[in-house]
Amino acid sequence: MATDLIRYDLLAQAALRGVLRTVLADVAKKGLPGEHHFNISFNTTAPGVRLSERMRKQYPQVMTIVLQHQFWDLTVGEDAFEVGLSFGGAPERVAVPFDAVTAFLDPAVQFGLQFETMEAQAEDASPAKEQEPAALLPAQSKADALPAPAPEPEPEKREGGAEVVRLDRFRKK
Repeated sequence: MATDLIRYDLLAQAALRGVLRTVLADVAKKGLPGEHHFNISFNTTAPGVRLSERMRKQYPQVMTIVLQHQFWDLTVGEDAFEVGLSFGGAPERVAVPFDAVTAFLDPAVQFGLQFETMEAQAEDASPAKEQEPAALLPAQSKADALPAPAPEPEPEKREGGAEVVRLDRFRKK
């Protein structure tokens, strides 16, 4: 197999993170439309993540936030977003670089993206090793959507006719 010197896997990850950035920027300007709401999981140890010490102790590796009813001051930049949330009645400001995001789900429309963290990709990057790009995942409910499951080896039918699709399936081999 030829070596991927272009690194399509990294390009696909960046493009799909662009979807997240665009959606959050639109919500920051206009608010959440209809029944849409988001579950966003991220690596709390990634560079640039800002959390209070209390939250860092409670979520030492991965945290999932929900943007639905009680969030405020969502600001979206080129590389990160910040949002105010309430945890146990205490207001907190959270800053998350897009590279730290591991999953994005909108359960209202059963749409999800699962990402590898950029640090993991950099560590795993080698000419001989294939990288798995982000996968589109169906969300069936909040309970089974957090955190998003890893893509299956082959497409499988889920309830409601949704199908897990691996972008890897469309690569020339």
